[in-house]
Amino acid sequence: MEILWVLMALVLLGFVVLPFLRRRRGMIEQVPAGHPDAADPANYGFVRTEELDIRMPGPDEDLLNVLDVVQRTQDYRAAQQLLAGTETEGELRWQRVQAFAGAAALELRQRPGGVSETPGGQWLRVWRTEAPKDAGGAAVHAEFLVQQAWRTSTPGTDDFRIIMEEAKDACGQAALLSPGDPVPHIVELSVARGLNYPQAEFEQLWLKILDRSPAHMGAHLAALHYWCEKWHGSREQANAFAEAAAARAPRGSLLAAMPLFALFEHLPEVNLVSSFYQSEVVKKAIHGGLFAVHAARADDPMLAHVRHLLVFFLVRSERWAEAMGQLIHVDGHVGALPWTLSADPAGEFAVYRALAVAGYEANGGSPATLLH
Repeated sequence: MEILWVLMALVLLGFVVLPFLRRRRGMIEQVPAGHPDAADPANYGFVRTEELDIRMPGPDEDLLNVLDVVQRTQDYRAAQQLLAGTETEGELRWQRVQAFAGAAALELRQRPGGVSETPGGQWLRVWRTEAPKDAGGAAVHAEFLVQQAWRTSTPGTDDFRIIMEEAKDACGQAALLSPGDPVPHIVELSVARGLNYPQAEFEQLWLKILDRSPAHMGAHLAALHYWCEKWHGSREQANAFAEAAAARAPRGSLLAAMPLFALFEHLPEVNLVSSFYQSEVVKKAIHGGLFAVHAARADDPMLAHVRHLLVFFLVRSERWAEAMGQLIHVDGHVGALPWTLSADPAGEFAVYRALAVAGYEANGGSPATLLH
């Protein structure tokens, strides 16, 4: 099961996480002052740091069980059945496609194969060979190629372009096999960014997604990265995209949290003094995120992603009680932004969690008051 670390970046993994990597520098050095050692997160029932699950932002036991079977037996059929039973319009199918593709990509990297060794991820090749008309397998293959391009080659090189062109063709094949499924088009959003689609071509692709799943949070996060690329747009354009998405969000949609993600994308471009986190722009983004999580369904697959980012901003803003309120929902799983940008996601999360506990107790909080 150790291979499942790849799931730490689900929906935001693969092409969702990668755009943030180059904006990482300098963020942890700005952790708010205060020494958390006097407070003990264990008093709140929080999971020990070494037991934090870095594979996913929240639990998906069906996915973990199926991945275990597939990797242990190298038989793709359990994955095929799981995707066939997952609704096409929702966030969960997209996350599971990313997970299967990521697992195959990591297997291949660990076991590239040779004269006497079967390459890793062979189950995906067999899946595509034995079931070429299976829409789930086609989508996983397209996402696999996208992840291979970003993981194994450098944007702008011939190798990168060749793999991305292959991924684009694979997206088209997957879309033909499942006309109402937004996932192949969401995969292509990463291709659009990698191949530098002209804006008109990108907008045609985006309209296909909106026609199929207009409130898809993962798709909006992927599209945000396109607008954030320096050769396509500015911070203002990215913010405008996020604000528009939030404004048209249907009731109960997590799209109201989009400005929070846009703000996180551009953090290194602003003045990271402590007063920034008490500014109106941050307060407004946090308000949108809190509104989104309060209105969302408890089983929304993207809910944990928003809660994790809220923890980051609430701790930076020294809003300790509200940070604790989010922590009790997400503690135990840390495979989400911003923790996945660190080489030690569990350790990174634990630092913020300890700061939240220390700040909460310094202002009169206790396990009893949190629970009640």
